[in-house]
Amino acid sequence: MNNSTLLLLGPSAWVLLALFLVLAAVVWRAALGRSPWQMLVAGTRALLQLAIVALVIAWLSDRGAWAFAFVAVMFLVGVWTCGHRVAPKGRWWIAGVALAAGVLPVAVLMFAAGVLPFNALAIIAVLGQQIGGAMSTVTLSGRRIRDELIQRRGEVEAAVALGLPWSAARMMVARPVAGEAVLPSVDQTRTAGLVTLPGAFVGMILGGAAPLDAGLIQLLVLISLLLVNSSSAAVTLWLSCQGAWTRTAQR
Repeated sequence: MNNSTLLLLGPSAWVLLALFLVLAAVVWRAALGRSPWQMLVAGTRALLQLAIVALVIAWLSDRGAWAFAFVAVMFLVGVWTCGHRVAPKGRWWIAGVALAAGVLPVAVLMFAAGVLPFNALAIIAVLGQQIGGAMSTVTLSGRRIRDELIQRRGEVEAAVALGLPWSAARMMVARPVAGEAVLPSVDQTRTAGLVTLPGAFVGMILGGAAPLDAGLIQLLVLISLLLVNSSSAAVTLWLSCQGAWTRTAQR
């Protein structure tokens, strides 16, 4: 066994991996009424993509400038993924605005403060986490706001009839639910070290880093994600209230 790994890896790990995926697909279909192929395809894609990404990151380890190109690809995939979840038949590319609003300011501040070095592995690891967090937030907040505006359309129209602009009427209905997408990040931060031990923290401890240094780095990641996700949710709310996701915004 490789002492740097947390779990015991071997043939049994691959068998268990396949079993987990099949059971997840069964539950997804039997209990939740979804297509099992969604789960199976997601797991297979994750396997192939992680294998490719591991090779790419190893190649990029001493090529700092290329790391930004890799991060750009990650960003575009994130925009495509969450954009099609929120507006599958609309202007899905608008998701790029919400993602950039969350990720770019935090990344600039980390570079400016000298906390995030121009190292390929550090850039990919940190910015990748932030893009992933923003992607999940835009998906959850965008879909939740969209559904709320549909269900409470009568309230929105009533507010417009009383003289409010469409954006203000939508904001009145959508704002209370927009922040729900950020709650998982808030809970993860509140319970860090008590309920969960974040992966970066555990990895650094196993790699021989001082516990206080590992804790500080993980804290920076968690707190930065709070800002990333809050900003992305706020911009998603604004875009939704402006009707930006549809091809012809309602006036």
